[in-house]
Amino acid sequence: MDDMTVMDAAAIDAAVRDIFKHSVIWDGHSGFMPDPAADLHELSRWRDAGVNYLSVDVGFDALDWHSAIRTIAAFRRFIARNGDKYALVATVHDIHRAKAEGKMAITFDLEGANALDGRIEMVELYHRLGVRQILFAYNRNNLAGGGCHDADTGLTRFGRDMVDEMNRLGMFIDVTHCGYRTSMDAMEYSSQPVIFSHSNPRALKEHERNISDEQARACAATGGLVGVVGLENFLGDDARPETIAEHICYWADLIGPEHVGISLDHSFEVDVPHAHAMFETFPEYWPLSQGYGKKDRQQAHPRNLAEIAAILLKRGMAVRDVEAIFGGNFMRLAARIWR
Repeated sequence: MDDMTVMDAAAIDAAVRDIFKHSVIWDGHSGFMPDPAADLHELSRWRDAGVNYLSVDVGFDALDWHSAIRTIAAFRRFIARNGDKYALVATVHDIHRAKAEGKMAITFDLEGANALDGRIEMVELYHRLGVRQILFAYNRNNLAGGGCHDADTGLTRFGRDMVDEMNRLGMFIDVTHCGYRTSMDAMEYSSQPVIFSHSNPRALKEHERNISDEQARACAATGGLVGVVGLENFLGDDARPETIAEHICYWADLIGPEHVGISLDHSFEVDVPHAHAMFETFPEYWPLSQGYGKKDRQQAHPRNLAEIAAILLKRGMAVRDVEAIFGGNFMRLAARIWR
């Protein structure tokens, strides 16, 4: 960021307003419980904050494929019934059109291969239903590969089949939550760029869910990007905008701002019994030794995004780089990969 010019407060405010007005603001992953009972009216948190695109989680490895399908059905129905505010999209053109119409664009993502039920043909089914990114293993090992809180196994034969199928269909291959070897194997094997949709630097916060500089450099070498997550667990002692900006700047300095994005992993309360009991039912996914289970966990809110952008500009980051980090980079990848 050596060539950046210092802006005064008025210029920063004007630049942030311009970015949010003319650019696509992209949040690469939501964190609320994927369940048909989720009150999707809470998506207004993102829309009111100026977010133009959100990837909505519809399943993770602690839940089976039946749950993912039920959730997708419920979420698709909500989006269709609230078409004045939200649009289920398939292409970058759809995202631009949704923004022009004042709607927030949505696609779905899956955190782990358990939702495939061991059947590779499920990838295409999910793609047809609106899923545009899938990661291999959510914290624990599975049929596709290794999770970050488990033995460090690599990408399996089924995992490679997933890569081939996602490359064919045009989907983001996501290695967030995966173990080191699985992430490196996937990045070496894929013919398309690979993303860490929501992963922070381990150099700033020692946590098994965060990733090393080596993994981030390997991701950038594929042409992919790393999205910064806004949860206290992976940021440090807080989830303040200043702390998130520090993690963004770390990645931008290490791998270049063209390989950085934002995926807050923001969640809202989902009032279903198994959501509250999830930590007790599947404790292996969230080991207490890694700081999970803390009550009143801090998290960034979508309304913090404008402040984060302002902090980056105040630090001397160029407007073009803030635009790229806040959506341009993900849009570029989607234009290349999605079909």
